[in-house]
Amino acid sequence: MILTALLLGVGMGAGLWALVLYARPPLPPLSHLRAVLEPPSAPEPVLPVQDQRGWAARWGRPAAKGLRALGLPTPRTIRDLQVIGRPIDVLLAEKATLCVVGLLLPAAVQAVLLVAGLALPWQLPLAAGALCAVGGFWWPDADVRHQAARKRAAFRHALAAYLDLVRVSLAGGAGVDAALNHSVAIGQGWAFGHIRRALNIAQLTRGTPWTTLRQLGEELGVPELVELAASVSLAGTEGAPVRASLAAKASAMRARDLAESLGKAQAATERMSLPVICLMTGFLLFIGYPAAAHVFQSL
Repeated sequence: MILTALLLGVGMGAGLWALVLYARPPLPPLSHLRAVLEPPSAPEPVLPVQDQRGWAARWGRPAAKGLRALGLPTPRTIRDLQVIGRPIDVLLAEKATLCVVGLLLPAAVQAVLLVAGLALPWQLPLAAGALCAVGGFWWPDADVRHQAARKRAAFRHALAAYLDLVRVSLAGGAGVDAALNHSVAIGQGWAFGHIRRALNIAQLTRGTPWTTLRQLGEELGVPELVELAASVSLAGTEGAPVRASLAAKASAMRARDLAESLGKAQAATERMSLPVICLMTGFLLFIGYPAAAHVFQSL
């Protein structure tokens, strides 16, 4: 009875709050209205956006506009979406679809059990549906954050190799622009493709390569690329020698990658010991249960 009253109270309170928000929606902040009326002249993004539309994105497309009106996603999630190249509307549609699926899944299981002749208290599917809905709404954000972290780590690894190539080209007498373009033409993969795209944009727009590289580093959230753009800017505008600084940056990035790899390996080793501990605990309980049961029965 207590659980039933609690669930009914939570549902009634959420419904009343939704009605209040529908009748009197909150006013948008002044900064948002100013940004709509006077949009800043931001440069075109360097990172491409891929239209990734699965079944969840297609089914939840009508709800994307409403979720965007609520202020979703957060600025951090928007930066992560830029890294993996996923549109914002696709993420919001997936969140809405998985939330509804999680809400209805326990009810579907309850219906199957009723057909089979089994019955569960109605409070259990309701509580499980609420938990699954929250998990389904949160899961796309966690997946985007995980993919973006992996992309950034892979980009830092490739950037260390790119710094070495640029340093070698500069040592061979090449200019700054030639060193940047010749070095990126050697590498392959996702990271070198984005750097190549940034340098091509600089050539087509008649801009400086360090400007587009700085913009790419800010969009990716990789401060090492922003530092590279600053160093190359000094070399290109003032003729400063940057070979030593590029070598130091590449060495520091390789040391950081090695430390992160060792940390991940140690964490994986610790996780592998957990199943062994659970197995030993179960084995000890299996051995000690007859003796403990015999002692308690003799009391």
